[in-house]
Amino acid sequence: MKGIIAKEPGGADQLIYTEMPEPELEAGDLLIEVHATAVNRTDILNREGKLGYVNNPIIGVEVAGVVTDANGHHAFKQGDRVMGLVNGGAYAEKAAMPAERAMKIPDSLSFAEAAAIPEVFLTAFQTLYWIGQLKENETILIHAGASGVGTAAIQLAKVMSDAQVIITAGSEEKLDYCRKLGADTVINYKEQDFAEEVLQATNKKGVDLILDFVGASYWKQNYKSIAVDGRWVLIGVLGGNTVNQVNLMDLMAKRIQLTGTLLTPRSDEYKAELSKDFINKTIDHFEQDTIKPVIDITFPITEAANAHKHMEANKNIGKIILTV
Repeated sequence: MKGIIAKEPGGADQLIYTEMPEPELEAGDLLIEVHATAVNRTDILNREGKLGYVNNPIIGVEVAGVVTDANGHHAFKQGDRVMGLVNGGAYAEKAAMPAERAMKIPDSLSFAEAAAIPEVFLTAFQTLYWIGQLKENETILIHAGASGVGTAAIQLAKVMSDAQVIITAGSEEKLDYCRKLGADTVINYKEQDFAEEVLQATNKKGVDLILDFVGASYWKQNYKSIAVDGRWVLIGVLGGNTVNQVNLMDLMAKRIQLTGTLLTPRSDEYKAELSKDFINKTIDHFEQDTIKPVIDITFPITEAANAHKHMEANKNIGKIILTV
């Protein structure tokens, strides 16, 4: 079979589509004929050699496809359409997927749409509910609102919690799209002080929950934006990972709960439980089209390098898909 690897750690031009050994199934794995996968920032870090927890040389962590070998697992059979997270190896014609985190694809969704779900929706669901403890009618600030996780989080927060959703993004096109997905207040971080806009939108109270992809460069504004007893979930450091002269009394004074998280390095057991909880609580919404995957652009897998460059240009709204 063929798969995408990086010849050497480095830029997108290091990616090649080449013959690779077929996946070796372990107990509990399914063999998947991959029809679509998706690009994540994790893949870029893996390509650059900056991550050590994905041992598979084939890049990619999520797939949508067809079961070709159920490997004795009775919940699935040959021919089932499934989507889910894999331990590397997604950018390929075949992949091994732990059966406990495989999710059956709703009939209404294509393989490309299904591939746009696992990583970003599981991350959004985890940060909103398992970590952020979002409750009915609370207020949430979602940075990078037009990103894959952002577009998922907007929909989940609105549809499942009727939250007041405030987002930041960097272009009018992205702001308009987030508004269509359900965002109540949209802020152009390039032109507006988002902390001031948040306080205005919340009658000076601040938000109950922040989903922060940015990190260091947003530290002071996030602090101004969060309410007393607010929860702040850090899921990215696009704006740097070092904050100088942090006053810990500030966190104590507002009784802020600050939590950092990454999904990809979590245990197989954690991902399995998260996948089950997510699909049980959202399957009806996907089938009824009240929550939907957002696809920015689709590339054939032979153009994986262009797909990575598209993500690095930071112009996408939603997911970048590779079809196999």
